[in-house]
Amino acid sequence: MRHGWYLSFAGNVTYPSSGELREAAAIVPDDQILVETDSPYLAPQGERGKPNRPVHVTLTAEAVAEARGIGYEQLDAIVTANAARLFEW
Repeated sequence: MRHGWYLSFAGNVTYPSSGELREAAAIVPDDQILVETDSPYLAPQGERGKPNRPVHVTLTAEAVAEARGIGYEQLDAIVTANAARLFEW
């Protein structure tokens, strides 16, 4: 984080054994966080054992929002702004 790099969280943040990932997701500064699918890998908990798909990013985002103690809509606005800045949309 001290380098200003973005930190992105994939479906494995939803796994029961990934408490440390959720702890990390909770402390990443708002302007450095992203979420991703990592498709076709790392499907979220409810989809494990199947190929991951981009539509599952919402399950990952919901888990990250919960870890941060905010609503999904607030996290969506944060990561959308970060993605727009990063990818120069």
